[in-house]
Amino acid sequence: MPMGSKPRSVRNANQSRRFRFVLLIVGCLVVTMTFLVVSKPQTLFLSNIGLGPSLLPPQSDHDAVNGDDRGIQGSHSAPVGKEDAQSSQVLESNKEKTEGGEKNVIVVDSTPNEETNIHKLQETKTETEENGMSITSDDPSSNQQETHDRLALPTISNYTINDRTQGDGTVVLEHSDGGEQIQTPERKPLCDDSDRRTDVCEMYGDVRIPGNSSSIIFVEASKTEQKELWQIHPYPRKGDEACFKGVRELAVEAGSEAPLCTVNHDAPAIVFSTGGYAGSLFHDFSDLLVPLFLTARPFDGEVQFVVTDFKNWWITKYLPVLQKLSKYPAIDFDKDKEVHCFKQVKVGLRAHNEFHIDPARAPNGYTMLDFTKLTRSAFSLARETLVNIEDLSVRKPKLLIIARKQSRAFTNINEIVEMAEGLGYEVVVEEADPGSDIARMAGIVNSCDVMMGVHGSGLTQMVFLPLSATLIQIVPWGGLEGKAMLDYGNPAKEMGLHYVQYSITIDESSLTEQFPRDHPVFTDPMSFHSRGFQVLRSTFMDNQNVKLDVNKFRDVLWKALEHLIQ
Repeated sequence: MPMGSKPRSVRNANQSRRFRFVLLIVGCLVVTMTFLVVSKPQTLFLSNIGLGPSLLPPQSDHDAVNGDDRGIQGSHSAPVGKEDAQSSQVLESNKEKTEGGEKNVIVVDSTPNEETNIHKLQETKTETEENGMSITSDDPSSNQQETHDRLALPTISNYTINDRTQGDGTVVLEHSDGGEQIQTPERKPLCDDSDRRTDVCEMYGDVRIPGNSSSIIFVEASKTEQKELWQIHPYPRKGDEACFKGVRELAVEAGSEAPLCTVNHDAPAIVFSTGGYAGSLFHDFSDLLVPLFLTARPFDGEVQFVVTDFKNWWITKYLPVLQKLSKYPAIDFDKDKEVHCFKQVKVGLRAHNEFHIDPARAPNGYTMLDFTKLTRSAFSLARETLVNIEDLSVRKPKLLIIARKQSRAFTNINEIVEMAEGLGYEVVVEEADPGSDIARMAGIVNSCDVMMGVHGSGLTQMVFLPLSATLIQIVPWGGLEGKAMLDYGNPAKEMGLHYVQYSITIDESSLTEQFPRDHPVFTDPMSFHSRGFQVLRSTFMDNQNVKLDVNKFRDVLWKALEHLIQ
């Protein structure tokens, strides 16, 4: 071989090897690009505009989307449906706030753990973190494109569309690998504190009440770090600090840990207190029995009373009414040693105004007529409705005078009785004694056609009067007409009674023995109202007695008699 041909052969061989190497590299690039185009087209798009899927920050305690911030009452993320588990949503705010040339856009992304997270994308710099790697784009042109043409891209989810919902509303999310994740449904807060008179908690599910404690525990279906805790006084006089000194505070909480059940109940439970003002006849009905009727009556007896501040004498006194509302003996919350478990529990009593039921707010449209019907039935009272008297010679109308001992007492009771008997009444005088036998008093009241008394708790016993009977309330001096109407006048009308209100004059008040006629007690009694209830009470209620002008009052009793014989 000639010497010049050998170098040429070597060069040709080298060129051939380089050509094959270049072909190999080009082939690899073609295969790589083909794979990316077919399997991950979003990667190419994101690299062009400087965006990529990012890891979102952990969920805040505040739901900024819904504007929900419940504090200790708990915050709960809403249940996420199938489509949310498969793709993310991008929400652009209606107003984009520009500060220092940077535009913030709120993005809400549904991640595989079904939590709603919030983060912000800045126009000047977008950073993507994926698998521990960071990709940063500072291309101004890509940022300008992002501002005008932001798109929502699909995200990868490990949930399939084969989701199932259990009977209790719990969502079971199935993974593509065959596993399952249980997601508990959204629930309302345990308690409602929106009512001006009472706070009421209502729970459905696994509810446990450990006796001799102050806790009521709603057991969550799955372990959660969020804890919902309420401090509740289960007595319907919200904001009355003096009253709440005698009412035990209960802790109503949600959590995943609770003592084991020792007694299981099929009936729901109602938890309330017999502390507070229990023992005053008016408050026994206004604060406890009427609210208890509103809360328990819809259960038609299938409800268990759990009582804190348990007063055995109170339970015994009103046992006939309690037995009409519940088929089960009341549980003493403070002394019981068992862990009672229920499927439904209400803590606190629903209540409207004083001694009042609002049919528009009451379950089943209940009214005071329904309540008085139940009380008459509870004490087995004979008369449901007043029968008009056709012949006074056959039956005299019966008048009940409620007498008081210590304040707002009639100082001329004998004179009043004599005048009433002269009109043809059979007169019965009974004292307003809170400790009296309620069943005996119910029978006496129900037998009467007319009942009269000075403003005070004894008038509460009008609940036992038959329908169409008459209540006469004597209002002491001091501008108390509004309070008298609120406490007894309006309730009497709601009970189907005929109501008469008689306000005494200065000459009928014992205050003339304590103050001169030109004293503000007489010239400006309303000025005492602005000084607080305690001043009002001590001046006009606790230190005043009544001497009725029988000549004037005769007309009142005569009108009541006319009502009976119509």
